[in-house]
Amino acid sequence: MVRMMIQLTEEQVRALKALAKARKMPVAKLVRESVAAYVTSSAIDPERLKKKRRALAGLEKIRKAKFRDIEGKKDLAVNHDKYLEEIYAS
Repeated sequence: MVRMMIQLTEEQVRALKALAKARKMPVAKLVRESVAAYVTSSAIDPERLKKKRRALAGLEKIRKAKFRDIEGKKDLAVNHDKYLEEIYAS
């Protein structure tokens, strides 16, 4: 392990000590676990990033496109109840 010096606010130190006491573990171990969790959750997964970009590109295509249903209506998702009522009323 490597020693490091960090600066925390008094409030952060109080919170860490209280949490460490509640978990019955040293503050140093709590800090190590917290840093490990943060690094893991913040890590950039290239494959996930690639999927996210592909999904956003697909959404952008849909937003720009002139999608219509087979009758030429483009507001089907918004007015589907109205159209169903018209269909079943006839």
